[in-house]
Amino acid sequence: MITGLGIATIWVLDQDSAKAFFIEKLGLEERTDMTLGEGGMRWVTVGAKDQPELQLTLMVPGPPSLDPESAAQLKALIAKGVLGAGAFNTDDCHAEYKALVGRGVSFVQEPQERPYGIEALFRDDSGNWFSLTQPRTTLDESAPW
Repeated sequence: MITGLGIATIWVLDQDSAKAFFIEKLGLEERTDMTLGEGGMRWVTVGAKDQPELQLTLMVPGPPSLDPESAAQLKALIAKGVLGAGAFNTDDCHAEYKALVGRGVSFVQEPQERPYGIEALFRDDSGNWFSLTQPRTTLDESAPW
C-alpha cells in the first residue's frame, strides 16, 4: 500500500546554486548532500521544516537517469523556463510574497485571487516556475472565475 510521496525531483542547471536558492531564498532546510557510488552522482535534497516526510531532490539532468541527448533536451527546456515544478503552500500569500521579493526571488505574477485561493508565481534560479499558494479552506461556488 502506498502511504505517501517521499521524494520529488526538481531538475536544475547547477546543484550548488539551486541548493543556495532553496535554502537561502525560500527558507527550506538541507536534508542531504552526498556523493553516491563510483560514478560520483551527487544527491542533494531539501525540504520544508514542517514537512519532514517530503524531500525535494535537486538534480542536474544526466547519467545515470538520462542519456546525453535527453539530458541536453531537458537542460534546454529548463533554461527556456517552460517547466513548472510544483506549488508551495503558505498561510499568507501576500506576506510571503513580500518576504521572498525582499530576498531576491523573481516573481512572474503577483498574488492574485483564484477559485482555489491566492496565488503568486515565481521562478527558481534555473528557470523553473512554481506556484506560491494560500489555499482556500472552502471553494466559493459563486465566484466569477
